Amino acid sequence: MIKAKKSLGQNFLIDSNVITKILNTVNIFDQSILEIGPGTGNLTQKILKKNPKKIIVIEKDDKLALLLKKNFGSKIEIINKDVLKVNEKLLHNERLIVFGNLPYNISTEILCKWILNIKNQNFWFSHLILMFQKEVADRIIALPDSKNYGRLSIISNWKLYIKKICDVKPSSFSPKPKIDSTILYFEPKQNFFKLNNSKSLEKITRIFFNHRRKMIKKPYNLLFNKNLEIAKKLNINLNLRPQNLDFETYFKLADELEKLSC
Repeated sequence: MIKAKKSLGQNFLIDSNVITKILNTVNIFDQSILEIGPGTGNLTQKILKKNPKKIIVIEKDDKLALLLKKNFGSKIEIINKDVLKVNEKLLHNERLIVFGNLPYNISTEILCKWILNIKNQNFWFSHLILMFQKEVADRIIALPDSKNYGRLSIISNWKLYIKKICDVKPSSFSPKPKIDSTILYFEPKQNFFKLNNSKSLEKITRIFFNHRRKMIKKPYNLLFNKNLEIAKKLNINLNLRPQNLDFETYFKLADELEKLSC
């Protein structure tokens, strides 16, 4: 019997109702699929019944990779690696529909890597259907002026439309986690704010949200060397707090920061 490894953040999804809800999110018939962290293959098995064109799975755990090979054979392509070390753009020549019960300990790192590495309109996926710890999902979908709004909200909403599918109780997993989970659906935006370097948005949001309860005057002055013309141009009140600025304002600030470094 395969035991879940805490070190890999493993909690295997066993609830068939939740699996059905995940698969009803998008049509996968004759589509190319990527599954992250398939575990014992409960979702994989149901994906196969929908007759996709191709299934690629990424599973870091050696024993689970062997189990998947034994159970599914040539029906799936197994990549036995850490997902953070995989170059997704080289996986397939078509856009992939991605399913993932992401390891809680690296879920935000995975999502940010995928978003920040996209250049222009070169999305390697058509849809993401991903499971997160509920409190992480709440931060991803948070809107300005809310307590959960922050760096993750801004980066996630930069290039993607996001929709909450449902919350998932601990009883849907084995072993049971101590917290609730949430399934989110992501779809690429055809038009998003263009930046030459994603690191500019990372830098702006990091410095602003380092002191989220304080006025933005100090981080603004630090970044823009007290140049008030930019704040005036973007109509920013420097007495506001970081959570009061909307997505577009952060994108524009990142753009202004890029212009200064040219």
